[in-house]
Amino acid sequence: MSLHSLRAAPDAPPGPGLSDLIIRPAMPADTEGVSRMLARSYRALLAPDYPPDLLRETLPIISLARPSLLSCGTYFLAEIGERIVGAGGWTDASPHGAPGRYGVGHVRHVAVDPEVARCGVGTRILSRVFGSARSAGVTELRVQSTLTGEPFYLELGFKTVARIEVRLPTGALFPAVQMRHLSET
Repeated sequence: MSLHSLRAAPDAPPGPGLSDLIIRPAMPADTEGVSRMLARSYRALLAPDYPPDLLRETLPIISLARPSLLSCGTYFLAEIGERIVGAGGWTDASPHGAPGRYGVGHVRHVAVDPEVARCGVGTRILSRVFGSARSAGVTELRVQSTLTGEPFYLELGFKTVARIEVRLPTGALFPAVQMRHLSET
């Protein structure tokens, strides 16, 4: 099945084929497939919001699947057939490795294949993230969103806290948005 057939208007019901979408926990064996999907996603979807020279420098870093996420049990993949079309999860530790606080989780490395962008794949992944985090006692989720992802998170009830710059291992500063979501009690 071609992923192109999955495209839908933003307010249309899920297209044919999305019923074949499976959300499952990631495993270390998924590293290569996740990295390929992240590269496709970020190269296409971040281009309107970031300068080309910054993307050339940062894509090799941000497009790598993180082994610790793939083995944590709270990082999920969206698949259609054998193809990974989305990924994302949460951890109690911050993206920078700081120990977590009880009740606070951090949304991590969410992306979708550009061929299924705006078809509900990201929302389905975040639904799984919300459920998993809630069952672990998390009442606040934080995310360091790309500029591109901010509207997506806003639609899911996140609030913008501040514009930030994330320092990557190369020293590059990557513009991002700190956001948070509080569970309804």
